[in-house]
Amino acid sequence: MKVEYNNLYTHFVFTTLHRLPLIVDQHRERIEKYITGIVKNNESHLYAIYANPEHVHFLISRAPNVSEETIATIVANSSERFINENKFCQGKFKWPRVLGVPLFRYQKGMSKKYATTSTTSQNIIARLVTWKNMIHLLSSIRRL
Repeated sequence: MKVEYNNLYTHFVFTTLHRLPLIVDQHRERIEKYITGIVKNNESHLYAIYANPEHVHFLISRAPNVSEETIATIVANSSERFINENKFCQGKFKWPRVLGVPLFRYQKGMSKKYATTSTTSQNIIARLVTWKNMIHLLSSIRRL
């Protein structure tokens, strides 16, 4: 069955509870791969992902029948369970309960530039911690 994404791009940022640096580098790649699989198995396509110690960025496009709230809840619940079952952090790992509020949406032409920028320059994504910095990143991407 063909899945149509209809340019419904969403950039999600999940922060760890209390923004504690719980995602250690040795487990970062496994967490990213797990979230990639969750997105793919829920009628969505992942373009870019990066897990920082205290937050995760990922850019997806989704089918029209999959809401932002639905995909955010599925990703949050599944990844939380995965991290805890594999003991990737000391204590119990949790995302805050107000989950998956997208910072902004992308138009189709911008998504490829963003994905290329984020995957080739992880340091840029690692520094994105405030809304002001996100707006600055958008301006930089538009100039590419």
